[in-house]
Amino acid sequence: MAKFKVVGLGKISGTNMNVEVRELAKAGVDADVIAGRYATEDELLAQASDADVILGGGRLFSRRVIEKLTKCRAIITYSVGYDGVDVAAATEAGILVVNNPASEWCVEEVANQAIVLLLDCAKRVSALNDWTKRGRWAETRQILAGAPPVHGQTLGLVGCGAIGRMVAEKGRAFGLTAIGSDPYPNQAAIKKAGIKLMTMPEVLAQADFVSLHTFLDSGTRHLIGEAELRLMKPTAYLINTSRGPVVDELALIRALQEKRIAGAGLDVFEKEPTDPDNPLLKMDNVVVTPHSASFSTAAVAIQAVNPSQEAARVLNGQWPHNPVNPSVKPRVKLERER
Repeated sequence: MAKFKVVGLGKISGTNMNVEVRELAKAGVDADVIAGRYATEDELLAQASDADVILGGGRLFSRRVIEKLTKCRAIITYSVGYDGVDVAAATEAGILVVNNPASEWCVEEVANQAIVLLLDCAKRVSALNDWTKRGRWAETRQILAGAPPVHGQTLGLVGCGAIGRMVAEKGRAFGLTAIGSDPYPNQAAIKKAGIKLMTMPEVLAQADFVSLHTFLDSGTRHLIGEAELRLMKPTAYLINTSRGPVVDELALIRALQEKRIAGAGLDVFEKEPTDPDNPLLKMDNVVVTPHSASFSTAAVAIQAVNPSQEAARVLNGQWPHNPVNPSVKPRVKLERER
């Protein structure tokens, strides 16, 4: 029996595939595990067109690419997001799309980043740091004008999954009261996290800090646009550690320029890397980080474990735990022998 071919594309931790090799071997899967990098669709196909499983979603899994993956059983992302994969095309081609839920590796990290951005917006830490280091000590009080308290404020969560609930729990330690909206609420878990469920317009209108925790798909692209931003208080802050296109960036820029909201803390952008001349990078009331919320040494160390185990399940003829497109089941081939 020929070996399977598993290709790991775009691993942030580098080309070391020790975790993938270990987990596949533990599950009894005989596979050649290959690390690759790509910048174009053709480069992706050159490395992975004959793969049985591809690890890493990236942003170039178009219909054209997917239609050429004739041996592929599954595309399994290292990330929570899978917006770089044409899921409809994969489903038509009989290819599973499987993601890596935050609960498997980065809930704490992303929740911590949301809280850090919230605190930075309120306490002006980044701006005060810059001014103090430049010898502008006497002028720093200008930055603090209008700085809100954190305790006693309302934290609004758009999305109450594992990360949103963790943010609520961490926020409670700072005296924040949590409200939230979610189209598919886990009522028991949300109640346990101390979140009061409301509609999204109610959350936007009442919150002092609005934190976004939703996946990106056609239904959530520009979920926060002009109309939604107009619902927010002029003293409120928008925090985004989910996906950049969840927010209409041009609408956000206008809202900030017109002082219709107080500021923003952003780990993600519509285009990444964002352009150096993006107005958001020039605003004193905007705190930014480079899509780094999920990272720590601990998170990176375990990031590849679940995708590798999912690959082993698929190659052993088993259904994965986290399929994005479960409707593909009648089309996908999951036989163990090849």
